[in-house]
Amino acid sequence: MNMPIDIKTPGVHHIAVRVTDMSRSKSFYIDKLGFKAVLDQPELLIFFAGTTAIAIKGPEGKVAPNDQFNPFRVGLDHIALGCDNPEELNRVAQALADHQIENTGVKLDETLQKNYVAFKDPDRISWEFYSL
Repeated sequence: MNMPIDIKTPGVHHIAVRVTDMSRSKSFYIDKLGFKAVLDQPELLIFFAGTTAIAIKGPEGKVAPNDQFNPFRVGLDHIALGCDNPEELNRVAQALADHQIENTGVKLDETLQKNYVAFKDPDRISWEFYSL
């Protein structure tokens, strides 16, 4: 029997997601959510969520134009950003609603007894803003 690899890591370096429309996604992540682009190219947008780099990649001709995210397929279920301030959680939930971004409002995760707000990007990629 092989020993476990036992990877030593300080955490996630980056997350990359594929989208169907770069212009629409840039508008969502930069103009609506307010992330600051550190790299903005025709088929690649990178911004930081805290210390984690998030890369938004264009379809590059390989994604069907009407495709959308499904958290019930194998692969990514959702991305959760940490929140260490209850007032910020409430502010973001209201701001999402004000921007007409589909979201749950503040909810309690019964399993972990933590509050969160879940929302979707234009490709229906699921995000959460989750209390630490």
